[in-house]
Amino acid sequence: MTTTTFITDQKGKKISAVLPIKAYKQLLEELEELEDIRAYDKAKAKKEKPILLKDAAQQRRKKAKA
Repeated sequence: MTTTTFITDQKGKKISAVLPIKAYKQLLEELEELEDIRAYDKAKAKKEKPILLKDAAQQRRKKAKA
């Protein structure tokens, strides 16, 4: 069972949440997966020719040095 505790201001408005670390880690994993899906969809929509991972890494290294 996941128990989330809410912190409220003087008017009772929720301003923060405290949740178990397990729920927090799961939330982070799901956000990372969503980011991957969005990046995939964005790349697919561009209809660019795919490149090998090693070539992409090499291009990033060149850009980082510049």
